[in-house]
This record gives sequence, structure tokens and C-alpha cells, in this order.
Amino acid sequence: QVQLVESGGGLVQAGGSLRLSCAVSGSGRTTYAMGWFRQAPGKEREFVASIGWNGGITYYADSVKGRFIISRDSAKNTVYLQMNSLKPEDTAIYYCAASRWGPLQTKADYDYWGQGTQVTVSS
Repeated sequence: QVQLVESGGGLVQAGGSLRLSCAVSGSGRTTYAMGWFRQAPGKEREFVASIGWNGGITYYADSVKGRFIISRDSAKNTVYLQMNSLKPEDTAIYYCAASRWGPLQTKADYDYWGQGTQVTVSS
């Protein structure tokens, strides 16, 4: 069982930055690939970024490529999402997720989810 707790969300102006954190606890936590997803009001939950269990592989949605960076600190059991050049369309609840199968881009491939953290970008 893996537990995930996100933090770092908030209100920011367009062009600003935020860093989200996801604290990972539980058994086998170091062998899971991790992902970030987001869900805006009235929309499906969508993939944002993912990272392999050792941090060697990363994937990004086209909409965030070049602006967001995913990373993990195994010593701290934490996964980060650095978000730069934020846009109003980045407004959503951001979820951290863990996958046994690899840094995939489909939410059905993730086994554990956090409760989410709200990110609001004002124009």
C-alpha cells in the first residue's frame, strides 16, 4: 500500500511559478513510477508528467513541455512538479499518482492517488 499527499498548490498570476510536492509513504514506494495529472472543472482528468522509479525517464504532455519539470528525491520520498510560465489554462486540481507499470500516461495504469491540490492561475 502506498500513500500520497500533495502540497504546494495555490493562487498565482499568469507567468508565475509554483512547485508542487508529493510525499510518498508505504511499502514498495521506491519502486513505483510516479505521475502528475490534473483535472479542470467539467473536464476529464488528464496526464501532465511522469517519471520512472529511478528518475531516469520522464514524459510530459505537449501542453506543459518546456514549462514544467518533474523530479523525484528518493532520499526524501518526494516527487516534485516545478511549474513555470503558468497560464490560466493550467488552473486545475493537480493529483499525484503511483504506478507499478512504469511512467505511463494513462490514468488507468496508476494504482494509487493522492487527494489533489488546487492550482489557480489568474490572468
